[in-house]
Amino acid sequence: MGKVLELQNVTKVYPGVVALDDVSVSFDAGEVHAIMGENGAGKSTMIKVIAGAINCDGGKILIDGKEYTNMTPSISKAHGIGVIYQEFNLVPGLSIAENIFLGDQVGGKYVADFKEMHRRSAEILQDLGVNLDTHLQVNRLSTAQQQLVEISKAMAKNVKVLIMDEPSAVLAVAEVENMLQIVDKLRKRGITIIYISHRMDEVFRISDRVTIMRDGKYIATKSTKESSRRELINLMVGRELSEDFPKRNVVPGEVVLELKNVYGNGDSDVSFQLRKGEILGFAGLVGAGRTELAKVIYGAAPIESGEIYIHGKKATYRSPREAIDLGIGLIPEDRKQEGAFLNFSIRWNIPVMTLPKISKGMVVDQKKATEIAEEYTSRLRIKTPSLDQYVRNLSGGNQQKVVVAKTLAAHTEIIIFDEPTRGIDVGAKQEIYALMNELVEQGISIIMISSEMEELFGMSDRIIVLYEGRIQGEVGKDKFNQNDVLALASGLA
Repeated sequence: MGKVLELQNVTKVYPGVVALDDVSVSFDAGEVHAIMGENGAGKSTMIKVIAGAINCDGGKILIDGKEYTNMTPSISKAHGIGVIYQEFNLVPGLSIAENIFLGDQVGGKYVADFKEMHRRSAEILQDLGVNLDTHLQVNRLSTAQQQLVEISKAMAKNVKVLIMDEPSAVLAVAEVENMLQIVDKLRKRGITIIYISHRMDEVFRISDRVTIMRDGKYIATKSTKESSRRELINLMVGRELSEDFPKRNVVPGEVVLELKNVYGNGDSDVSFQLRKGEILGFAGLVGAGRTELAKVIYGAAPIESGEIYIHGKKATYRSPREAIDLGIGLIPEDRKQEGAFLNFSIRWNIPVMTLPKISKGMVVDQKKATEIAEEYTSRLRIKTPSLDQYVRNLSGGNQQKVVVAKTLAAHTEIIIFDEPTRGIDVGAKQEIYALMNELVEQGISIIMISSEMEELFGMSDRIIVLYEGRIQGEVGKDKFNQNDVLALASGLA
């Protein structure tokens, strides 16, 4: 196969940061080429350079052998390069067909031919094996369906190179498999896929080659078949690192949380127990009601009926503040929007949930607040030049640690982790897993909601599976099996 796209000695410098440092890499026609690296490795910057969203400061880009010192969006588009970013570029109030052909009017110069637009859109979707009414507004679609619209947009523009940035990050297990089948279908048509992902199982499942980046530098390109997970991990982090989940020797103790026939926030008749020192996993497809249940337990959504018991005593609370006072904390799925105050410092974020206890009237004891921030920054090994660093400037893994620190500082004993490692690189994942183990060894109990099967199996003592807002089944550690969990999550068992 010939090279369809090549970067030669590409450099991009921001004030104080070399985002791309003399990077050279090539992509062959009709291959799935994975790009892996920890957060800050330069993956996103490379995408933007190829797409023409930013200019490079050195080097050149070759497309079908033609050289460019800088790419522009129009040149990139003209050469058939399409990008599907993590944040979709769709107009919610427009139909599927209107989104697919957005910016490329079908019909005459002044009047759009909507009938032809819908016909061609339906044809593209059917070609991908997707059955959707093209008249539906995008804001009525699931995340997985919106992603299919993004892929259809690229197909409408006769894309030759499709860049997919963490395409599975927002998908459930069954939806990921459907997406990978479509990627495989595109590859067979000769389309080059540049696939950015943190997930090893997907990279080995779908890619032909994988390029590793670290600290803005190109490290290596490997044939996926001839490489191993351990080799890729060690190349990413620059040191020996096991991908195995950390072992722990904790025997769960007495029941600390119990739900009896709880209804609320779309969930129905939920009953389960959580024990001291236990990690209880929750599995299910998108829309199964896992996050909705977490919000009920945390007091962020009302309980309609049923009972919640904490340490054997019936608990009645109606807000997160009251839940925190009872020892319940939540690490939300979206840490940037709901978990941390990104535009405030670590010094401010960590003690924020304890302010009522360290304040007199409207005056905060700043010395005590700083002591709390120092204690938990050290305890959780948060990497930062100072406590005055804004949280938005931290890596994904360290942002997650700030959210955990904020929750622990409130002296919570039951912590709900909703997608604890989403968007976090492999090195930081192991730190989060080690931290979770430390917490349960200290007697804290964890509810872990995850869409990653390996994470559920590697970290959970038990797994409860939700389907359409109800508990479909429970699986003990000695009976963990992917097919069984998927069957329960799909309502088939």
